[in-house]
Amino acid sequence: MKLPSLSRGRRPEPAEGPGLHGIAKVDRRTKDLTKRIRPGDIAVINHTDIDRVAADALVAAKPGAVVNAAASISGRYPNLGPQILLAAGVPLIDGVGESVLTTITEGTPVRIDGNEIWVGDKVVARGTKQDAATVSAAMDDARAGLNVQLESFAANTMEYLKKERDLLLDGVGVPDVTTSFEGRQTLIVVRGYHYKEDLATLRPYIREYRPVLVGVDGGADAILEAGYTPDMIVGDMDSVSDKSLTCGAEIVVHAYRDGNAPGLQRVRELGVDPVVFPATGTSEDVAMLLADDKGASLIVAVGTHVTLVEFLDKGRAGMASTFLTRLRVGSKLVDAKGVSRLYRQRISNWQLAVLAIAGLVALGVALASTEGGQTFYSLIGARWDDLTAWVRSWFTDPAPEALTQNWRGFLSS
Repeated sequence: MKLPSLSRGRRPEPAEGPGLHGIAKVDRRTKDLTKRIRPGDIAVINHTDIDRVAADALVAAKPGAVVNAAASISGRYPNLGPQILLAAGVPLIDGVGESVLTTITEGTPVRIDGNEIWVGDKVVARGTKQDAATVSAAMDDARAGLNVQLESFAANTMEYLKKERDLLLDGVGVPDVTTSFEGRQTLIVVRGYHYKEDLATLRPYIREYRPVLVGVDGGADAILEAGYTPDMIVGDMDSVSDKSLTCGAEIVVHAYRDGNAPGLQRVRELGVDPVVFPATGTSEDVAMLLADDKGASLIVAVGTHVTLVEFLDKGRAGMASTFLTRLRVGSKLVDAKGVSRLYRQRISNWQLAVLAIAGLVALGVALASTEGGQTFYSLIGARWDDLTAWVRSWFTDPAPEALTQNWRGFLSS
């Protein structure tokens, strides 16, 4: 069945009928779309193998449903995104075809009934409505195909090593920067897995050690949202806000090996003079290599990729660069979750003393507000006057019998 296209000149009225109604938000890039979604909107995306980061971002935006032009689980590997969406109660209509990206325009009222997407009184797309059973079956098939992915990963790793051997082994090509890393701990923030929770856990660590704060693209926004200011921003600048780029941090634009840097013009238009770092790997890897080469004593990673599934979420090219970068950095690299388990805030003696004094002051104020407390303070004041009078009597050179009389009077009182 040939599905009808819609005129871009007229916004159709929502049709009456069963199903879920909402306003369509359309974008090929899921991470760009999540910035525009409002609760109840219908997210129309083109995302093969919805990964965990994309799913978490969609869930946080609270869409009424997700319509995916591509296959949410292609079978390449067991990606977790569809399970996350369904667990959050977000309906997922899968594999409707790329024509939906042009058939449905931004802001169009749409209706979803079963596996059909309606605009007005016309069906404009059909797909597969995913549920727990269909996702589970697709995940089982995907797990069976992991051998192929691991073979591709091994081949891609060797290819990347040949291209970036000098950079990985000897640091050739790392640019000079003004940010000082030598002997300091560095916190690299990627807006990835559980980055908000990790940053919240690391607040005592950040306050005490004051590490160099490096944001990788949108990770710079995460640092600002947490109440800090990044010292450096590394990335291709496609998902970082203008506010972050102009916050005073040093900007390192990640360029392709041929020197082409798509984000360079945007940074310069903001009046910022950036450093360019050409490298084949991902921006996350570039940040780690830069911190390591410049003498960071420890690199703490937030939201980065650690497990096999997380590597696969990045695609085969990203897998190889991240895997080899972690080998290169070695024992300097610590995952944030490891820090949250190992790190405990140290409490110094002066902090304990201040706490004790504050408690005594609070107790004193409370006593002063009661009748019994006021009587107690009056007795203390009288005793203090007697003591000071007796001490002063020693320095006025009285007669010995007068001193004895004063002492007996003080004791008897």
